[in-house]
Formats: sequence, C-alpha cells, structure tokens
Amino acid sequence: MKYYNNMKSLLCGSLLLLAGSVSFTSCTDWLDKDPESIVADDEAFKNYRNFQGYIEEIYSLVPDKEKVNYCTAWNFGDDAVHNTEGYAHMDHQVDLGNYRNWWNNTQCWLNGANSSLWRNSWYSIRKCNMGIENIKSLVGTDEERDLLLGQLYFFRAWWHFELMCYFGGLPYIDQAFAASNIPELPRLSFQECADRCAEDFEKAYDLLPLDWDETLAGMQTSGKNDLRINKFMALCYLGKCYLWAGSPLMKEFEKTKNGGVAELLGASSNGKTYDYDEKYCKLAVEALGKALEMVKKGTVRYKLAEYKYSNIYDHERDENAETNYSDIFYTHKQSWLMPGTCEAIFRGAYPGANSFNWNCDKTFGPKVAGIVAHDNIIHHPTANLIDQYGMANGQPIYLVRNGEYVLNPESGWDPEHPYKDRDPRFYHDIVFDGFHYVINTEALNDVQKKLEYCQLYTDAAMRQVDNGSSTGYFIQKLVPHQCNVGDKWYDWEHALQGYLPYMRLADIYLMYAEAVAATAKSVGALKSRTEYCSLSAVDAINALRDRVNSADFPMEHVQANLMDTREHFIDEVRRERAVELSFEGFRWCDLQRWLLLTEPPYTVKYSHEFERLEKDSWFKTHDPKDAKIGNFHKKELITRDFDAKHYWFPLPDKDTYLYEGFPQNPGW
Repeated sequence: MKYYNNMKSLLCGSLLLLAGSVSFTSCTDWLDKDPESIVADDEAFKNYRNFQGYIEEIYSLVPDKEKVNYCTAWNFGDDAVHNTEGYAHMDHQVDLGNYRNWWNNTQCWLNGANSSLWRNSWYSIRKCNMGIENIKSLVGTDEERDLLLGQLYFFRAWWHFELMCYFGGLPYIDQAFAASNIPELPRLSFQECADRCAEDFEKAYDLLPLDWDETLAGMQTSGKNDLRINKFMALCYLGKCYLWAGSPLMKEFEKTKNGGVAELLGASSNGKTYDYDEKYCKLAVEALGKALEMVKKGTVRYKLAEYKYSNIYDHERDENAETNYSDIFYTHKQSWLMPGTCEAIFRGAYPGANSFNWNCDKTFGPKVAGIVAHDNIIHHPTANLIDQYGMANGQPIYLVRNGEYVLNPESGWDPEHPYKDRDPRFYHDIVFDGFHYVINTEALNDVQKKLEYCQLYTDAAMRQVDNGSSTGYFIQKLVPHQCNVGDKWYDWEHALQGYLPYMRLADIYLMYAEAVAATAKSVGALKSRTEYCSLSAVDAINALRDRVNSADFPMEHVQANLMDTREHFIDEVRRERAVELSFEGFRWCDLQRWLLLTEPPYTVKYSHEFERLEKDSWFKTHDPKDAKIGNFHKKELITRDFDAKHYWFPLPDKDTYLYEGFPQNPGW
C-alpha cells in the first residue's frame, strides 16, 4: 500500500508546517529558526517572515537530479548507456522497456532515495494550495502578498508540469483537500492540464518582480536572491508549457484524451513528427520571444555564458573571459559556489558543500586500474550522441531523410579523421581516443601510468564493458576529467560543486526557434523576426553558434541546405538541442514529444569501433583530434523494443485504484 498511502496522504493529509527551518542558501541568515520549531497554521501564515519560511521548504523539495542517491540516472533517451554494473539503474531499465521499475528504483530522480519527483510533487502542490487559501491570514503589505502568491502559483504549475512530462495529463489540484476527502477529480488531457498550468504561470508572471533585490521585502536578502522565483522564470516556463502542449505527441493525444494511442499511432508515428498544434506554438512564440527580447535589452540578469578557453580539453578558462560555460554545470575552487553562473534560470535549493563528492563526480570516468575511484558504475555517451555533434562548418554529419540517418555529403567529415574539425562543443564535452586524461601522474602506479592517455579504440584497455566504455567515449561536460586518481579534483580541497539546472537560457533560444519553425508557413518565415522578438528562428540558433565560435575552434552558422524546407530546419533545431543540452536529461522528453521515441534510428544505441593507427607515443606531442584511425564503423549495442505505451511512464497501480476517474496510462 506504499503508493496508495503516499498519494492519498500527500494530497489529503494534514501538514506539519515548519516555518523557516529549511536550509536554503539565499536566506539562511534571514530565516534562522530552531529546526525543531513546529508551528500551527495560524503562525505559519500570519506574517511575511513566517509565510516565506513556509514556502522555503518547496524550494528544497525540487529534486537534485544528480544526487537523489549515491549514483543516480537521469538520461533516458538514446544519448546514454551504463556499463554492466549499472544495469539496475533506471536508464538501462528504460532501455529494456521496464518503465514500471521507477516505482522502486531509488537511483532514479522520479522516485529517488533522497528526493522524489512523484512524492515531492503531491506534497508541494498541497503546500501551495494551503498557502494560497491562507493568504488572507497574512498581516503584511501588498508587495509581500504578491511575492508570496507569485511563488505559490508558479510552484503549483511547475510541479504539475514536471509530472505531466513523464505521466501525461493529470487532475489539476487547485485546493487543499481535507484529510477525510479523496478528491475524485478526472484526469485531464495533457493540453487541458497545460492550460491550467499556463493560468498559474501567467498569475506568477503578473505578481512577481524581475529582481527581488529591488523590492523592499527582497532587500532583506539582497545579493542572495538568485534562486528565488521571478517574473522571467514564470514567462519562460509559460513558453515551455505552451510548446510542449503544441508538440506532435500532445496534439495526437488530444484527439483521444489519453486513450487509444496504439490505434491512433498505428505501426509508425514518424509521419506525424512535424505536425505541431499551431495554436499552442503561437502562444509559445509570444512568451519565449518576449523573454528573449528582455535578454537582448538587458532588462534581466540572464545572458549566455562565455565559451572562452585557453585549453578546451581541460576546461581552462581564458583570462579575458568574464563568465565561463563550464560553470553552468560545475564550479571548481569557488568555495562550493552553486553552479549556473549567468545562464541558469531555474534550479532548486543549494545542495550543500561537498555533496558532489558523495554522488556524481566519480561516475563518468574509466574505472580501469582504479583511474577513477569508487565502484564500476559509469555513465557514458552513446555513439548516437557523438554523431549529433556536427562539423565546424555548420553542417551535420548525418541528415534525417525519410526517417533515416544518411551521410551528409556537404559535411566534409572524414572517417579516417573522425574527430577533426568538429563542433567546438565536442571538444568541451567528450573524451575520445588519445585524450590526455590524467595530467598529474606522480601519484599513479605503473599500470595507471600506461593509461594517462585514453585508450578507447576497439579492444583497448578502456573498452572493457565492466569498468571502461562500451561506446568508445566518456563525457566530461558535467564532471571534468580531472576527477581521477592523479588530479583528484573530487577531493575536498578542490571544492567541486555540481548541479544540473532545470532550465537555462540556451534552452529558451532553442525552444523559441522550434516554436517559430512549428508555425512557419514558408521557409522565409524562418529568417524573419517575429511580432514579439527581433530574432528570427535562424538567428536564435546562430546565437548559440556564435557563443562557441573562436579562432582556434571556429563554428559557422546554420547552412542554406538545412533551411530549404521547414522540416529540414526543424531537424537541425532538434540536432542543436541534442548537442547543446547533451546529458542534461532532456533527450527522452524531446524524442517523446516529437513522436520519435518508438522510431528507428532512435531506438538503436550503438558504439563506434575503430583501429588506432598512431603509436601511443604520438599522442604525447600531438592533438588527439588530428589522429588518423582505421576501419571506423558502428556496432549495435541495444535495440529498444518500444511500442506506443512507452510514450508515458505508468502510474503506480495502487494510485489508479483510488477512484474510477484516475485511470492507468494506455497499455500499462
């Protein structure tokens, strides 16, 4: 009865209101109360200080995807695989089609040991509703009332929206039910639920400030308000909500109100992948366009982080750079500073000092000969993801044509030099053959010293499936390669801090470009500014290309052959999302909403196999991207046997028995 009790109690049960006792870095000096102090409802809501303390708990309940257990999984798309010791983790269970495993898989942020999207959502939604219903009890100013209500409306929408992305449309809970009353509310379709979310995001937008530091209440925590919900966050999520509602899957589901999807989609859904709901996408263009125009005019503090490196492989920041792209994902020797820099829009609460060391920073590199400490659990990128990283000339290596990947003759990609002249983000994100992995070799033993430079060719030492890479690559975008036994960046003195933002500014550019393309009536519209923003869809993608362009690693704009049709441009926007947002946990939701999750080639995960032609000593004096290799080819690793039911995760069975109007997802 675990899940029955959870949902019932979290929706309908009484709450003990703990005012101001939650650790939230932006207000710890302000809200410093005895952690044991439990107060009654009338105390929690009577003044702004107590009321804001009540809301602080909601921030702390936002799951930290990287740290819900000692080793977690959040990439369920075609972009990631685990090695064999990690097969119990949720990403591999998704590969097997075993979606029900999320109910008991504590390594998954959907229901993690330390934090759970499912449990925390229902609890937080109830807290929001209780706060909204008790706002009349507040003794305070109109400004204070608006700040409190704005946060509550935002979070009520946000928790619903995050659940919808994985489970489809749900009842929209907008009141705090009594403990004796099970709310028999019907499940809404995704679009119906999105309409309710949008109403709350709009209310939050109207009520909240752009900058808390400029409010009288926010001045009490001036300089520590970065994580607080503001007007810009609400506007961006409003746009995302509309784009998701307008995506092909949601449009198709609306025809059946969450029923009969297998019959609707038939044997293949690929033909519907460009069929967006124009009404919702136009609303997305409006919201996201307004957000980008605010960025362009400098009325908000958010901007794209700089991509300037003196050594891109080691993530060494250029001395002239004011901000740093890597700081979006992790910070190093910055006193455990919360990652995100100027680009992260929405994050949860501060994770605490040294929290990264006990979770994520040892799960990305090779465990061969103990090069990286801890057990043999490794997240690696698939060759699918590697192939998404195109060329410096702006061309993809592969084009999507008639539902298949075909080699792009204009890319200039050379299988004998597969890592040469690639998109600069490839060199920042990916560890490939010959990469100088351990810089400080003094602490290495003789066996480890032989692995100073990565050996990732077929049958090499680092290609063992138990403690190396089955795909031919490691990823260092989120955790730098210096987290190893020689450089020891995971040790205390390096103060390595990691956090994955739920939303960052690059995503706003990508969503805007997609929404504009979804509503475009001609290819000319792709290059035209919209009513709400001075950027065109093409401009938005090129803004991300310009960010990474440099003399050492050039990056050209979207090329003409990728804009000859609306569909071809949408393909390029989708590829840009795969690259820019790689390993950040968005790929499964993207393939899902585009109706591609069940379609080849997205159902097959593969590796790259090749022979090393250069001597080992060659890599000590040459750039590994220039190495010549032989017999480069793909090898199938996993084929996902998905059907229409896999577009949504199943609800816990016992929750669907609560009442007739809360049915299980189709096929489960």
